[in-house]
Amino acid sequence: MTTTTLAPAAPRVPVTRAYRFELVKLVAQWRIRLLLLACWLAPAVFVAGVSRQGTLPTDTLFGRWMHATGWAGPLVTLGFAGSWALPLLTSMVTGDVFAAEDRLGTWRHLLVAVRSPRRIFAAKALAALTVLLVLVTGLAVSGAVGGLLAVGNQPLVGLDGHLLSPGDAALKVLLAWLCALAPTLALAGIGLLGSVALGRSPMGLLLPALVALAMQLAQLMPLPVAVRLALPGYAFLSWNGLFTGPVQAGPLLIGVAVALVWAVAATALARFLFLRREFTGPAHDGSGRRALVLGALLPAALLAVTVGVLTPTAGAAGSGIGQDKVQRSVATAFAHLYRLQTAELNRPDVTEAQLQVTAACDKGSDRVEPEGPGNDWRCVVSWRLPGVEATGTAVYQLDIAPDGRFVADGDGPKEVNGYFLVRTSTGDAPNPLWQFDGNVELLPAPSKG
Repeated sequence: MTTTTLAPAAPRVPVTRAYRFELVKLVAQWRIRLLLLACWLAPAVFVAGVSRQGTLPTDTLFGRWMHATGWAGPLVTLGFAGSWALPLLTSMVTGDVFAAEDRLGTWRHLLVAVRSPRRIFAAKALAALTVLLVLVTGLAVSGAVGGLLAVGNQPLVGLDGHLLSPGDAALKVLLAWLCALAPTLALAGIGLLGSVALGRSPMGLLLPALVALAMQLAQLMPLPVAVRLALPGYAFLSWNGLFTGPVQAGPLLIGVAVALVWAVAATALARFLFLRREFTGPAHDGSGRRALVLGALLPAALLAVTVGVLTPTAGAAGSGIGQDKVQRSVATAFAHLYRLQTAELNRPDVTEAQLQVTAACDKGSDRVEPEGPGNDWRCVVSWRLPGVEATGTAVYQLDIAPDGRFVADGDGPKEVNGYFLVRTSTGDAPNPLWQFDGNVELLPAPSKG
């Protein structure tokens, strides 16, 4: 009687080894190497070049301060990255991480080597996330280095006109980039979902960029506050609240939390579909109609649930931009910037309490309700100086975006905000009251008591 001894089954490859293998595969791709090079060099060159030009990108947030401090550069970079660079990076990295195996027909070899679809998914997702974090870090570090080398470590004027020390500016720039990671992770989860569900279809590669573009267009529309905050890309905008005093933490925390929920949900659905797919078909083009239906239902259901949860927090179904909020924001920013102008002109220093700044704002006519976004807002700012009986006034035309950011353009008198430059003892300097940015918090102010 003979007995046969079965060979022991090959052990499964641990996640760490599979992760290193997937990471090497990603970095070996020429497009990933080009992206790494671009993210670590291009922002520094751009920020240093623009900071030395005579014309600044004043239409971008903090662009008008690129001559004054090196900390404006990484914030301008962040504004551009949130709109265009980060969605494209997530598409290039996560949108192709699974689809590449479908195009090359290498799933069987990978399954034989790793012997666990769960480990394969974890390794690929972690490798893509690692590359994405390195790319985002490069954008942030490069923009900061370029600004500091070109301009220097100078104080930064906040979004409401108050002056941030270099240390505070550095900390808030870091926090702003960390907050932008949340919507980036949400887009990465959507990219993983598209790569799994759509297989070799190029739509999987484009899905994060298309979703980001749709969210960006939605933010330009006069949506209710709850719907605006429920979109996972809102954290690309809500970091602005870090640069006001006090910090507008409500919209920022909500935007980060919503984005992280979307990231977890999209990644979990991608894993669910991946573990149930058929790997034996050589021409797999996606997980079929069921996957597409699930991929479409998840965002719709998640958006509906999030809107329902956030509606009581938003306090109203409107835009969140009201007359009282606009007047407070304009008066606060003017008071801070007036003191900055006073220091430039070597006048006696005054405090915000002494100035007693107020603002009266409307939308150009008594027949128009003073609420909502638009470029027809008009504000008359009034203030008083110690020992002076006359009340000073200045006029501003406001263009308020649906997300609450506004640009106040000075409309006289010329001695206050009529000129771009003011003459100081050391030469001409930018007039901080000529044109300035501000932010209206969309959520209701917390009740005191």
